[in-house]
Amino acid sequence: ERLMLENALRRAVDRDELLLHYQPQVAADDGRVSGCEALVRWQHPELGLLQPGQFIAVAESSGLIVPLGHWVLRTACRQLARWQAQGRKLLMAVNISALQFRQSGFYDGVCEVLRQTGADPAGLELELTESALMEPTPEILGRMQKLRDLGIKLALDDFGTGYSSLSYLKRLPIHRLKLDRSFVKDIP
Repeated sequence: ERLMLENALRRAVDRDELLLHYQPQVAADDGRVSGCEALVRWQHPELGLLQPGQFIAVAESSGLIVPLGHWVLRTACRQLARWQAQGRKLLMAVNISALQFRQSGFYDGVCEVLRQTGADPAGLELELTESALMEPTPEILGRMQKLRDLGIKLALDDFGTGYSSLSYLKRLPIHRLKLDRSFVKDIP
């Protein structure tokens, strides 16, 4: 079953079976929509609409997360550029896998997507997981700084699921910290 899913996923991008849903991000103080998060779904021809939990682990273990992540980034930036052309000032958050972020050509790929789509980098937020940034090397920190220098926002997603420490956070050039539900669920 896993092999069948992996093989079908290899063809999903070419067959235009992937789609993005945009989950609104709402400001707590006034209720206005301040941005959205791009969430990938797979419209499988036989299994119907699949949620990320049903295929992302397969994509990560097979390496397919890299082309899948590139498709998500390109599609989200295309939509962001449309909204920006309409005068909407929204922040588009896009999840980036650890494998995708650690690719040597990641920064250049982001620059190319921005150039192709015309999206303003100031409207883009890349969400990185703790696993992408565990023991960040000077190269990883440099990559993060170059993305910031472009105007892209960086968020640390799912904080609290790994080996989190506040001293570790101080070294990272991030704009936003997204706490994992499990980290705060038992706090009164």
